[in-house]
Amino acid sequence: MTLGRRLALAVLLCAASGAALAEDRVVYHIDDAAAQAVKGLRNLRNHLDTDPTAKITVVTHAAGVDFLIEGAKDPQGGLFAGPVAALVARGVKFEVCEITLKNRNLKKEQFIQEAEFTPSGVVRLARLQTQGYAYIKP
Repeated sequence: MTLGRRLALAVLLCAASGAALAEDRVVYHIDDAAAQAVKGLRNLRNHLDTDPTAKITVVTHAAGVDFLIEGAKDPQGGLFAGPVAALVARGVKFEVCEITLKNRNLKKEQFIQEAEFTPSGVVRLARLQTQGYAYIKP
């Protein structure tokens, strides 16, 4: 391979890796649905409206899981399931702490279908941050 081709390949690889690094990776932390769910969902919509390529994971634990329970409603009486499903369609992941399930005697079947589960919400938050995710708590 000629020097010119090697240089062109190096520039191309740098540009590709720079584009990958430019993608925002964010974890939203919700541990109190009553105080954070409405605000958090609004923040998520605004985030994606401004940066549709952002990779976003929402990690919930303790009382933060409550808005992901089937039938959960916001203070105005609207179901949370609709806005959550719309965000999932835009690529957001919603994760529920399994330790919380055990401590609160909740079952996975009680949650909306868009909810995913993680063994420990706190461990998941820490791991995502070590992987370069920015941390936001609404």
